[in-house]
Amino acid sequence: MALLDVQNISVRVEEKQVLSNVNLQIQSGETHVLLGPNGAGKSTLGNAIMGNPVYTLTGGKIIFDGQDITEEKTDKRAKAGLFLSFQNPLEVPGISLETFIRSAIQQRTGERVKLFQFQKELKANMELLNMDASYAGRDLNVGFSGGERKKSEILQLLMLKPKLAILDETDSGLDVDAVRTVSKGIEEYQKRHGGALLIITHSTRILESLNVDYTHILVKGTVVKTGDGSLVQKINENGFDEYIK
Repeated sequence: MALLDVQNISVRVEEKQVLSNVNLQIQSGETHVLLGPNGAGKSTLGNAIMGNPVYTLTGGKIIFDGQDITEEKTDKRAKAGLFLSFQNPLEVPGISLETFIRSAIQQRTGERVKLFQFQKELKANMELLNMDASYAGRDLNVGFSGGERKKSEILQLLMLKPKLAILDETDSGLDVDAVRTVSKGIEEYQKRHGGALLIITHSTRILESLNVDYTHILVKGTVVKTGDGSLVQKINENGFDEYIK
């Protein structure tokens, strides 16, 4: 049984149809990459899976870990083990990064967080991501650089340990060193927790340290091609022209 089974979904945003009859299956531990030209609907798919209310399902079903979550709200999907990182993580004044993560873990597990163990794990993961320890006490993403915001997202990934992480343009706007650090965090997440990944990206630098199982090409709201990891290199060399036609 697939961990995620997206069955023939169609999605609109306001009055615009963005996705049409998309199917996607992801098994536990697999790494899937979603590529496509601008405006293809890649981020829409990630948001629809996560249950963002801006994105309206007009057909199809989403099954996660054996449960039909098509009608479930975003918080229920997160508790079930879904995680979505954002292209542009929001600032949240008044709540520290540490407090936010601790609260999210409690919501996810329904159990009280043991403070000593939590802080020890948080410190180790921040060191892995080359994050200054002072960021734990700062308001979430407030005054963070683009790179620090993306590291903050990967820190949350490492701490929350979801069953499936959807990473939406996590590498956008990052320099080479930051991409390498973020990639290390993603690799560590898979190594430690065996979680599945759906990586939405334009750049393939973030994939260099990961074993890609499947690559999907999305064009005009439809998956037009699925292949293995070698399809990433083919797109790097030739672009999307043959699929757009």
